[in-house]
Amino acid sequence: MTLLAHISDLHLDGSERATRRAVRVMDYLRALPHPVDALLVTGDIADHGEEAEYEEAARILTAPFPVLTCPGNHDVRPAYRKALLGEAPEHGPINQAHDIAGTTILMCDSTIPGRDEGRLDAQTLAWIDATLTARTPGTPALIAFHQPPVALHHPLPDSCRLEEPGALADLIEAHPQVAAVLTGHAHTAAASTFAARPLIVGPAVTWTLRMPWEGDQAADRDQPPGLAFHILDDDRRLTTHYRVVL
Repeated sequence: MTLLAHISDLHLDGSERATRRAVRVMDYLRALPHPVDALLVTGDIADHGEEAEYEEAARILTAPFPVLTCPGNHDVRPAYRKALLGEAPEHGPINQAHDIAGTTILMCDSTIPGRDEGRLDAQTLAWIDATLTARTPGTPALIAFHQPPVALHHPLPDSCRLEEPGALADLIEAHPQVAAVLTGHAHTAAASTFAARPLIVGPAVTWTLRMPWEGDQAADRDQPPGLAFHILDDDRRLTTHYRVVL
């Protein structure tokens, strides 16, 4: 069994509000009596993509468990690499594979620099394919990135979701060990399906999306930050529990 926490969209911008909400979530996770195997952070870690924002993120996200991240449309690759990952400030896709408690977790870069829409480019798709192929047969896998590949029935996230999702669907079909797809971006806890797999959208830390039937203003800034717990069991069944952190 693999136990994962999942947060998204911290949008750290140096403000007291953004910092307070992110710290609240991390304090909650660090205080759990039984720690998670890892925390997944699915993008928009910084709000403006500045080095100082990633330096703050590195401090806030320090934890006694692995913290796995991928970029979102607000993130900027060179600053992200330098200040958060301690790498050379290069411009290419940021893709990382992790082996956590018997599960392969692929944190993928679906960003298109300068745009809100996402796309898994040819380099990233080839990396996903090669990484999954190289793993021991039967090892379960999760694929995580920022923009959801399906409509969530709100005009804001649906206007800038993952483009050309068919290539990813074909790849997942070729790799039956993929148990689920995990994303962020939409600022709402949501569950759907993609390529005959569960698609789970992690809630945002910064603000919550109001759906059309909840009101006209998209951003509900009064809702507390949210997180998800994912349990991947020995049957490759993913169970998700959502929480808010008061």
